[in-house]
Amino acid sequence: MKPANNHGIKRIVRATGFSMKGLKAAWIHEAAFRQELILAIVMLPVALWVNISTIERLMLILTLFIVLIVELLNSAIEAVVDRVGSEIHPLSGQAKDIASAAVFMSLALCGLTWLVVLTPLVL
Repeated sequence: MKPANNHGIKRIVRATGFSMKGLKAAWIHEAAFRQELILAIVMLPVALWVNISTIERLMLILTLFIVLIVELLNSAIEAVVDRVGSEIHPLSGQAKDIASAAVFMSLALCGLTWLVVLTPLVL
């Protein structure tokens, strides 16, 4: 049920609180999110330090955030599927597999982007 008088700054504050709650839950319950966040924290200074164009720097940083965003969505899909029921159902497995494939694709995009941008610097 939607709360009454949920407009303007009050809505933004509430939404921010829910977002922080979600990030905390992902950190506590999702090992993959923790690993990817730690990797992003390590890689972000590299993206800021290397001598590349602003667009290339933005591409490196954006792909790190894409991985985290897709992992959050994957975790949400898994939680909803698990909440619906514990019995094995082909559609439940399919939903989880597709969400996992999305994470894989985001990681592949991130890896490829970093490879293409940074390879000329070491050759």
